[in-house]
Amino acid sequence: MTGGVWPQRSEDTIREDRFLEFLELKAKPRTTKGNSPARALRRDGAIPAVIYGPGKASVALSVNVYDLEQALKGAGGRQIFVDLAIEGGEIRKAMLKELQRHPVNGSFIHADFYEVALDRKMRVMIPVTTVGKCQGVEMGGMLQIIRRELEALCFPTDIPDEIEIDITELDMGESVHVEDITLEGDVELVHDVNFTVLTILAGREEEEEVEEGEEGEEGEVAEGEEETAEAPDAG
Repeated sequence: MTGGVWPQRSEDTIREDRFLEFLELKAKPRTTKGNSPARALRRDGAIPAVIYGPGKASVALSVNVYDLEQALKGAGGRQIFVDLAIEGGEIRKAMLKELQRHPVNGSFIHADFYEVALDRKMRVMIPVTTVGKCQGVEMGGMLQIIRRELEALCFPTDIPDEIEIDITELDMGESVHVEDITLEGDVELVHDVNFTVLTILAGREEEEEVEEGEEGEEGEVAEGEEETAEAPDAG
């Protein structure tokens, strides 16, 4: 999904694109920091959070876990944008930048929100997906996705849900690089290096033959090295 490209981005023409939905999420100011207050929040069904943005100081908050889970469900797997309603304060438009989970039980432990302006481009990470029946895979090759996300620069209303790469015509040994990808709308990939995004590896039988050949060569070298290493001991 890609939003429309507007001819200008002045304050009087900014509108929320019909494809971009800001979900309402309530938050409370947070004055305490540290592990003990964080644990107390989690016992009460909330987690610590913070909102920050360009030219603004970060603000410590807390958000209800259930409300956050509902926002995640409402986003349907897309990038999450919220109208963050801070108790006793203003409503701030923000993107869920990072959601930290407990490494063992997977529960939410902290949320980072990045304040956005609809007339300002921002850097986002977009997932990479593939479409098509790859001829190289059909011939026995294997698809290897090296970069599962790519960084892009775009307006909030132009953020694609994903970057689709058609792999139909790829043969074994062929790859897709950053410069091969064309995106619709006003979306720019910001990677400086033309690195490989995905590649079609050769078939297993061919790989095994290469590995056997390498092992044979290594074995011959190893024997030569052992003979050389034993020579000083003889004296």
